[in-house]
Formats: sequence, C-alpha cells, structure tokens
Amino acid sequence: MITSATNNRMKRLVQLREKSKVRFEENVFLTEGIKMFEEAPNEWIREIYVSESFCHKENNQILLKNRNFEMVSDEVFKKISDTVTPQGILCVLSCPSYELEEIIQKKNPLFLILEDIQDPGNLGTIMRTAEGAGVDGILMSRETVDLFNPKTIRSSMGSIFRVPFFYEDSLKERIEYLKKKQITIYAAHLEGAVFYDTLDYKKGTAFLIGNEGQGLKKETADLADAAIKIPMCGKVESLNAAIAAALLTYEANRQRR
Repeated sequence: MITSATNNRMKRLVQLREKSKVRFEENVFLTEGIKMFEEAPNEWIREIYVSESFCHKENNQILLKNRNFEMVSDEVFKKISDTVTPQGILCVLSCPSYELEEIIQKKNPLFLILEDIQDPGNLGTIMRTAEGAGVDGILMSRETVDLFNPKTIRSSMGSIFRVPFFYEDSLKERIEYLKKKQITIYAAHLEGAVFYDTLDYKKGTAFLIGNEGQGLKKETADLADAAIKIPMCGKVESLNAAIAAALLTYEANRQRR
C-alpha cells in the first residue's frame, strides 16, 4: 500500500490531474468514482488506484474482482483526488482516437462544432447533452478548453466514453470539408436571420456554437450555410452555450424521431 504523497507515482497522478500538458504528453487522462469506473471501456484502462477504506468494503471487493489495482492510504488518496469527498477509486485511461470519415459515412450525421468554449463544466454538459440528443460527433477548435479537465469529465457523466470528438487545428478547413460531404452548417448567432425551430435538420447537419462571452468569430460564422437564432424575451441577450447546444440538437432529434 502506498502511504506517502511524495511517492513518484502519486506525484505523477497529481500532475496528470492538474496539467493538460502532462496528459497530452502521456496521452492519458484520469477519472474518479464508481460510475466512471464501471462505464469506462476496459481497453482504455491502464491503471487503477483505490483507497484503503474503499478496498475493505465487500461490494467494492466484488467490483475489483480479477482487476489489477494499487491500494493507497485514505490520506494519500485525498491528495490525488480532485473531489472534496472522494469515492475512493481513480483510474488512468488512454485517450481515445476516432476517424471522422467513418462518422460522415453514416446516414444523415449530426455534429456539433464548438469554437473556443472555455468553461470545463459547459463542455462536459455539452458532451452529455450531445449523447442524449443523438449527436454523432463533436468538433472543437484548439482553443477550446481541455476535454480531459477533471471538471469536464465529471460534467460529462460518462458521455466522454461514448461520444466521438475531434480537436481541429483549422475549423475553416474542417467546415469546408463537411460542406463538401453534404453536411449543412448552421451558426447559432444573435443576428441570425431565422429562428432555429423553423428549419429542416433531417439531413446531414452541424451546429456551430461559439465562445461563452464573445460568441462565434465573424470569419467562422460567415462559413455557415445559414445563421439561426433562439428567440429571447425580456432583456436576455443570449443563453449559456450548453443550453443553446441542447435546444438546437434536441430540435434536430425531435425532427428525426
């Protein structure tokens, strides 16, 4: 059992938790909690760490059966955990990779394209919503917050394991590519010409969602086939990015049912 927070493996876990650069270099990320452990694909799991108290509970012993894991003292586990009241299980997982071409070949695929989303909770919520609405993939600008930020992972509630995602060096090039593949691009914009619920999203569709504070860059919005808006009452000018993504994707879901 590891009983020192200065143990090199424990210090590495803290770095993986806190630094996206370290996660990127190792091509791994961390997840915590029983639900995330149970839902993580087995082939992604590289390492499992459990607290001493977690390991001694009968139900958890069943959960860990035939698993290789490292036991950590409760005190040390609190040091490596990102939560106030840790459940006692933490995993190191491989980052997945996907092929966009395979997704595009689906019948009438549905995409979200995110430009410079900065709040980890927003991104995780968008991913969870995307799964619920049947989104086939999420494309993100390089300036979008790290998807493997612990807060993003928690907010995704396991959807990070099931929704394909792509970080794009050039959204412009990728949008042009999607258009060539007969995917219609809609930009969520305050100056949109039409309300979002008046158009047809049954064919291949992608919704562009911009930064929480600034919205879409003009040059990005101009690439869309159409600019759409969400009706607003009172003095509200815009909605949270995750809420906007939910409205748009669930409208597409409604039309396709």
